[in-house]
Amino acid sequence: MAAGGARRAATRRSLIVLAGLLPVLFVALLKFIEPGVLLEQRGLLFDSYQRLAPRPFRDAGVRIVDIDDESIQRLGQWPWPRGDVAALAQTIADAGAAAIAFDIVFSEADRTSPARLTALAQRQGVPAPAVAALRGLPDQDARFAQTLGATPSVLGLFLTPDGRAQGLQAKAGFAVAGSDPGASLPAFPGAIAPLRPLAGAAKGLGFVSFKGDADGILRRVPLVAKVGETLLPSLSAEALRVAQGAGGFVLKSSDASGQVNSGKPEAVALKIGAAEVPVTERGELWMHYTPPVPERVVPAWKVMPGTLPPAELKRLFSGRIVFIGTGASGLRDLVATPLAGRELGVTLHAEAVEQMVLQDFLARPDWAEGLEIAVLLAGGILLAVALPRLGAFRGALLAVLLTGAEGGGSWYAFKAKSFLLDPTAPILALIACYLVATLFTYLREEKQRRYIHGAFDRYLSPELVKRIADDPGRLELGGEVREMSVLFCDIRGFSHISEGMGPQQIIAFLIAFLTPMTDILLARRATIDKYIGDAILAFWNAPLDDPDQHENAARGALEMVARLEGLNREMAEREDWPGHVEVGIGLNAGPCCVGNMGSARRLSYSLIGDTVNLASRIEGLTKPYGVRIALGETLAARLPGFALVELDRVRVVGRDRPETVFALVGDEGVTETPAFRAFRDAHAGMLAAYRARQWDDAAERAAASATAAARYGLDRLYARYRLSIEQMRADPPPDGWDGVAQLREK
Repeated sequence: MAAGGARRAATRRSLIVLAGLLPVLFVALLKFIEPGVLLEQRGLLFDSYQRLAPRPFRDAGVRIVDIDDESIQRLGQWPWPRGDVAALAQTIADAGAAAIAFDIVFSEADRTSPARLTALAQRQGVPAPAVAALRGLPDQDARFAQTLGATPSVLGLFLTPDGRAQGLQAKAGFAVAGSDPGASLPAFPGAIAPLRPLAGAAKGLGFVSFKGDADGILRRVPLVAKVGETLLPSLSAEALRVAQGAGGFVLKSSDASGQVNSGKPEAVALKIGAAEVPVTERGELWMHYTPPVPERVVPAWKVMPGTLPPAELKRLFSGRIVFIGTGASGLRDLVATPLAGRELGVTLHAEAVEQMVLQDFLARPDWAEGLEIAVLLAGGILLAVALPRLGAFRGALLAVLLTGAEGGGSWYAFKAKSFLLDPTAPILALIACYLVATLFTYLREEKQRRYIHGAFDRYLSPELVKRIADDPGRLELGGEVREMSVLFCDIRGFSHISEGMGPQQIIAFLIAFLTPMTDILLARRATIDKYIGDAILAFWNAPLDDPDQHENAARGALEMVARLEGLNREMAEREDWPGHVEVGIGLNAGPCCVGNMGSARRLSYSLIGDTVNLASRIEGLTKPYGVRIALGETLAARLPGFALVELDRVRVVGRDRPETVFALVGDEGVTETPAFRAFRDAHAGMLAAYRARQWDDAAERAAASATAAARYGLDRLYARYRLSIEQMRADPPPDGWDGVAQLREK
């Protein structure tokens, strides 16, 4: 049997382990496939890291000139004449800027150019001399192109999913280290470029297009993209190249020297002059944003000629990379970042250059995916194997510990190493493993509980069945000592009753009697120990704690007596009910040993102890003393509000110490009546006179209280005392008599 139990336990553990492993493998498969929902959760997690620990701002020589609302108010409606834009650029260049990058695409001719003004004047019928004067004005785009050619300027362009590149050429070439990774880069068939004279004059040309993740948040910015067959840099990458005076870019592939080949060439780094920038396979830079930095931004109106002294302009722009963008209402290029729902696009270009200059990068290493899957499998397998041995609570603690370790490790990698390691799938695997394994265990135990209920419901109390079902391991030999309340109930004269009934009638009678009595006891939270023929043994405070055990025992006994009176009336005409039935109920309280007792092959949840034996003896006293319910002194002390009447001090068979026995005649409602209080006091006086050998006084008191005693069902008790008084008067007890009645029979 022991070997069979061990095998069953091993099988059960194996099934739980398997149930926990299946969701782990499923999550591992999802991790390998990487559906959009996992990528979205990863992004949100990395966003939270950035909000908790944004990149501390360090001045990397980058400034933003913002064409803000005040600049529009001071200098006029946008677009400004290209001559004003040229003046702005020239002022910044004269202050010593290393590069001037426009987050603006000048794809259309200046509306104030002489050609446009002349055409407008002709349409409106302006006189010829005036038209000729307009035609003689200087060309704004030409002036701007001249300024671009004389300054370290970089112009922006848009990448489009349609159209053609129209002969677009990069200002600097790309050298490739390793195999061409172009297939992994984002490709666009067309672009919206600046006017050719402007593009030709500028020192650099870079795209300004951004595309956020599926949720619209920009976590990475592209540094290189393909337009047709041409590789183009972003505005930030081109600005850094121009500032350094570098001749071109070096795009490093995954199979270049020192790199691990992933099976197909992918971009891993972009070298811009002296700066080497790690990029994703799509040529993107992971952004590590700073909080808002006011000193990074200079309003455009302050930069216009004559506004600030040259010394202040040099302090602001000398040797710096300057981005010019539009932050005025209606002109804003707004994007969502982990730190801000509405951020100026030009700020992203500036922050990208800052990271490249400072060499302060977030990185998601090429080994990150493998590590995350390894952690997922290791943590999931460990939890699945441990759960059957630890159980639900300790298993939950282990799951929390592993979850904390994985989440904490990811946070440490971000904070200390700037690595982006995703614990989402490993944590999801732990949660799924715990939930599935726990649910599987619950369903198995629920099936076992249903089996136990089906097997024992008819024989044990519902509370006991529930406790065994919750913990089948309790079906073992052994017990525990508890403070208990015990009840014995026996039918008076059952042997005489059964003589006049056939076997079937006896069974029908016992069922009719025991069923309502049992229902009352169970309603009062009793545990039915056993039926001994016509007798009932029940107890309280086991297997479940019952803080009201004493009151429940007393009320249960009173309700049993009241119900029996009703049965005697209801069943009077039935053949299987033997006339008027009486019971005796004995109650006691005290320590008992309770538990599963018997043999290894057959167990019975029962109790033993002196408290139980005394309860049986007290039940036996109900007949000679003529009462229905009797209880011991320990229980009586715990029922101060009930109507109790002292019967006698007796020394039962098998016990040397005498016990004061009481009759229970009612609940608190009876106790509170003046009639009962008067009778109780008179009865106490009769007992005191009796034990003091004052026979005449005792006899008078007994006679005076006889009518009241009959009202509480104690007429036979008083008849017993009157007889005893007469006997004592005729034959006085010896010296040293203590008033204790000595019983010779059980």
